[in-house]
Amino acid sequence: MRDAFDMARVPGKVQDRYGRNAFGWSLLMARRLVEAGVNLVQVNLGNNETWDTHGNAFPHLKDKLFPPTDQALSALLEDLHTSGLLESTLIVMAGEFGRTPKISTLPQFYKLPGRDHWGAVQTVFFAGGGVRGGTVVGASDRVAAYPKAEPQTPENLAATIYHALGVPQTAHWRDAEQRPHYVYHGDPIKGL
Repeated sequence: MRDAFDMARVPGKVQDRYGRNAFGWSLLMARRLVEAGVNLVQVNLGNNETWDTHGNAFPHLKDKLFPPTDQALSALLEDLHTSGLLESTLIVMAGEFGRTPKISTLPQFYKLPGRDHWGAVQTVFFAGGGVRGGTVVGASDRVAAYPKAEPQTPENLAATIYHALGVPQTAHWRDAEQRPHYVYHGDPIKGL
């Protein structure tokens, strides 16, 4: 597993495919950890809240966030598919909330507009782990403010991940008083 963290041993051509940046190296290390047998890997893409785009959102997304994410994620999915590991590896890409359906301006802090935090609707990306590609579950209203069809909860997201990891729905732990505390508090998302 130690070798998975050693980027000096990765051929330059592979590093170029993922991108020689924090996003690329992070997803490349994640792939190498999965290949080494690690069952759960979390990657945080962005330091210093770089995805927190309250202002200057559109040039920041276009020039600094989307290109390295697209490059590294595409390389990761392709490599996992080629190695046969994609079917047994669930990729989940999400933030902790969505973004306001309307553009906001905070001229005292930012030169250009952005979008603020929004808890009612967000997009979550799933790939691999038995997920059917191209599947869309749920819908928002016409301005992406509120759920319109098949709303999901954080508990359902967690249950989907537990299910992919093979954790049975009856899984629980007992506290000092021997009371059971169940792991699942929702159901795996149907349709994935």
